[in-house]
Amino acid sequence: MTVSAWADPPVVSAEGGVAIRGYDTVAYFRQGQAVRGRPDIAVQWKGAVWRFASEDNRETFESNPRAYAPRFGGYCAYAVSRGHLAAGDPRAWRIVGGHLYLIHDPALKRAWERDIPGNLALAEANWPAVLGQ
Repeated sequence: MTVSAWADPPVVSAEGGVAIRGYDTVAYFRQGQAVRGRPDIAVQWKGAVWRFASEDNRETFESNPRAYAPRFGGYCAYAVSRGHLAAGDPRAWRIVGGHLYLIHDPALKRAWERDIPGNLALAEANWPAVLGQ
């Protein structure tokens, strides 16, 4: 008899174990753009590898990772607002209220931006329970 178990999705969306597809999460705040991190400048946090474009960005992250990590573990904020998970695209992002949010793709980002406060309220209500669905 074969028994299969369903594992809960990880708290951080990390394809191949790398958070936000290898983009530097601090760069969104400092450079105002999506910047690829380097594999040789990385840190492990919350079960994922986080890459950075510079040693300074890595040190900044290490001093306060929750301030720089995307909300909802890097999962798509729009999907979380609708009660399910989808990977966030590091090129479809926005900083709101000092928090980084990733969206699945540019088309959904436009839909999410039509009602950011409402969508964030829905997402906050669904998080982290949506991880277990």
